[in-house]
Amino acid sequence: MSRYRTRPRSTINRLAVAALATVACACASATPASATEPVVSRGVTIPAFYTPPAQLPATNGSLIRHEALPLGVSLPGLDGRPLPGTATRLMYKSTDSNGQAVAVTGAYIEPSAQWQGDGPRPLVAVASGTMGQGDQCAPSFALQHPLTVSGETLSVAYDNLAIYRLLATGAAVVVTDYVGLGATDRLHTYVNRLDGAHAVLDAVRAARAVPGTSLTSASRVGLYGYSEGGGASASAAELQPTYAPDVRLAGTYAGAPPADLTSVMKGIDGSALVSALGWSINGFAQSYPEVRTLLEANLNDTGRKALADTSTMCVGDAILSYGFRRSTAWTASGTSLADIIAAEPRAQAVLDEQRIGTLKPAGPVRVATGIQDDIVPHRQARQLAVDWCRKGGNVTYEAVNLPNLGDRILTNHLAPLFTDQGAAISWLTDRLEGKPTASNCWTMPFQP
Repeated sequence: MSRYRTRPRSTINRLAVAALATVACACASATPASATEPVVSRGVTIPAFYTPPAQLPATNGSLIRHEALPLGVSLPGLDGRPLPGTATRLMYKSTDSNGQAVAVTGAYIEPSAQWQGDGPRPLVAVASGTMGQGDQCAPSFALQHPLTVSGETLSVAYDNLAIYRLLATGAAVVVTDYVGLGATDRLHTYVNRLDGAHAVLDAVRAARAVPGTSLTSASRVGLYGYSEGGGASASAAELQPTYAPDVRLAGTYAGAPPADLTSVMKGIDGSALVSALGWSINGFAQSYPEVRTLLEANLNDTGRKALADTSTMCVGDAILSYGFRRSTAWTASGTSLADIIAAEPRAQAVLDEQRIGTLKPAGPVRVATGIQDDIVPHRQARQLAVDWCRKGGNVTYEAVNLPNLGDRILTNHLAPLFTDQGAAISWLTDRLEGKPTASNCWTMPFQP
């Protein structure tokens, strides 16, 4: 199985999955002889653009580099401008959960549609839903390659629909790849609330620095995200006042947010998307020594190989390779990873620190969750809305009531994404137009 990388892959194996160090990567990962050779992840060559420089700027949101990004789905407009817009690939500086400088990639899209609302053209920062952990899964890469099939990987750019719908309103869009997804120097720190929030907020700053856009200092800013993106946008709304006071938020949509990772880990274990458990563990092992130590003590050979294998997978190949497996097969004791973490106070503290809902969100927020969602469990997402309401947040809560479409096969998680998408974009567009909204927290006792 081809997973050859340059120097960054060896760094990833050393830092992110040190627990696997005693077992060679199952797919014979190797470091090419020359560090200038391109990174290849599961048969997909990652453009050199995604390799960060050795030195990073001091200021969060600073543009490191940018270049034209051809959209995979684009049409010529009657006025000569491409539809839905003109895209620019970005690399910008952010700060990770350990306070260290990090390069993050993404994309800015200047829409061809005119903004018809009040004020200058607004900007929406899109935090994509789960794409995977391999660099070839990056959302900006998916804008250019909506369907990536290499024989070893399968990635579908399902969030491009929301991006294009937002562009059709006349709002500009900036998409973050998150920390380590795309950028080849480290693993993607999946569902790390600090990394995710910082990447989203700094993407707004980076978009403002792109030359020749129609954005102004008065452009309103909205956040949009579902699933992993719902968690990142929700966390960004909480951290904006302290991390990015210059990024004032007109509104935030957080769909199916993984606010309580202890609950979410139990929801995904044994599901079609059990690989997401591997991605989160990989990311936390990279960032937190206490998690890394716990893995070293508890993983068996099967678990070490699974975590190394999933670290370069996208959603499609992850489902095909690991769907419906249980983490009990990955541990020496046969105990689930969630229970092992729960039994170790220092490791459980890492997950507890990831809890979203401990701070009042900035600006109005809309939380949507499917009542049948068993992947990112409905109850913990509803609890986020309750927590924010108790803190005096301006919360619009939407319980998406659909029939059960199949247990643990992703349908109950994905269906609300599409059925609620129009309403979510309409709500966010109203906020970008400056229209007020009132909290419906008073209805929480009556909503499922």
